Amino acid sequence: MTDIILHHYPASPFSEKVRLMLGIKGLAWGSVVQPVIMPKPDLIPLTGGYRRIPVMQIGADVYCDSQVILAELERRYPNPSVVTGADWAVNLWADRIWFQASVAVIFGEIGDSIPAEFAADREKLSGRPFDVAAMKAAAPFMKPQWRAYAAWLEDGLGRSDFLGGATPSLADVAAWMNIWWTGAAAPAVADELLAGFDRTHAWRDRLRAIGHGRRKDLAPADALAVAAGATPIAALETDPNDSSGLRVGDAAVVHADDYGRDPIAGALVAVTRDRVTLARDAGDLGVIHLHVPRVGYVLTRG
Repeated sequence: MTDIILHHYPASPFSEKVRLMLGIKGLAWGSVVQPVIMPKPDLIPLTGGYRRIPVMQIGADVYCDSQVILAELERRYPNPSVVTGADWAVNLWADRIWFQASVAVIFGEIGDSIPAEFAADREKLSGRPFDVAAMKAAAPFMKPQWRAYAAWLEDGLGRSDFLGGATPSLADVAAWMNIWWTGAAAPAVADELLAGFDRTHAWRDRLRAIGHGRRKDLAPADALAVAAGATPIAALETDPNDSSGLRVGDAAVVHADDYGRDPIAGALVAVTRDRVTLARDAGDLGVIHLHVPRVGYVLTRG
């Protein structure tokens, strides 16, 4: 099976990065909308415990985390090329540093209206209290940081339509996430923080116009059936200089190093410079290959 299935939900900022990438590459994809909070009974059988969104599925290969999803889309569908230069470093900055400023800015603004179930779920996900009062207190300090990050974007658009030049790059995709999320969740705050950034406003309109590719809605059961009827693709070549000390076939465990640290266990299939692949027996679904990024994840012996 080679059809792309994206497990996501509409308000997910990390999913929006992937949706934009699908639009830039003009790809067709199946959309499975997963719950915003646990339980996720139609996702966990695929991921072996990983609960974060988005997850991309292609047959019996499951890609956890937007970083490895974007990398795999670029690998499988290289035209048009999106990744260039130091884009992955920009992506990590947008995912972590700018994103944390967005969290404080957004929830400092709308935190009082968040359902208790959402707050409790995010406390379990992060391992920390979902402290709206603390986010409100941090927001006045994070707003200038957020605007300073957006100013880098404004300056980077000085000579071209996109950060990557005449066409969008991964840097555009990465920066878009925080602009899109803040604009969607707290539009008045986004207008305030982007005031005077005319190039960024025009850039935002250009990215919106790209769209999300060709989407077809799927039921979760359909995605599970696809996995059950497929075989994982051949493993990528393992990095001979990898420093983990693990070898192909070893029992291994991976988990995120920031939040949502639910462990994924399996047999090591490959460890490349940018990803780890594990094979796990998913019962009725058969053998699933799970792919996670090398950066931002911890790999240990199982």
